[in-house]
Amino acid sequence: MESTAADVTAVLAAVADPEKAVALRRFFKTGPGEYGEGDVFLGLTVPTTRRLMKPFVGLALDQVNLLLDSPVHEHRFVGLLILVARYPKQPQEVSDFYLAAVRRGRVNNWDLVDCSAEFILGEYLYERPRDILFELAASDSIWERRVAMLSTFGFIKQGDASTALELATVLAPDRHDLIQKAVGWMLREVGKRVDPALLISYLDDHAAALSRTSLSYATEHLTPEQRIHYRSLR
Repeated sequence: MESTAADVTAVLAAVADPEKAVALRRFFKTGPGEYGEGDVFLGLTVPTTRRLMKPFVGLALDQVNLLLDSPVHEHRFVGLLILVARYPKQPQEVSDFYLAAVRRGRVNNWDLVDCSAEFILGEYLYERPRDILFELAASDSIWERRVAMLSTFGFIKQGDASTALELATVLAPDRHDLIQKAVGWMLREVGKRVDPALLISYLDDHAAALSRTSLSYATEHLTPEQRIHYRSLR
């Protein structure tokens, strides 16, 4: 008998930790007006959630959809981990499915974006047109914008910094802290994984347009003198 979304949720519920859930609600900013407003937590750690997910990698996509539509954070997290695990064997189907979930607002907290974007869109779009990332970057949704930026991590790991640098410029004016952090993080990775000189060249041209947060992340591995120099350009 095939597993269902209900089987997954029952397994997760069995190890729920209400005390941990309270702490997670605070950590993921679920209060009124905060970015994770209304998100519901069971109180599972990431290692526990990843372990419990493994027997359900073959879950039918319609059942994964039920997990992604759940108000419970860990349900959506498991749904995304299943998609990541399935991607190598079903790249087209999984990437289409994932993009639909992103646009439906189901990849809607920073950890959900970070555990999935680079491993699905970042893999799928590496040798394909990347227009969709610029469409996501122009969205009113903070999560679509973060998906756009974090997807470039997949390209960076392959030695391609071009889209990361383009999107960093597009998103540089973004005032949301989670986007500023994403921009700075990807710039830092360009310098770390692709070419330090490429990061330096980018900062020479664009440091003045970057937020203090983005610059702090981007310059993390530079010398103290370089960090001071680029921050002084703002």
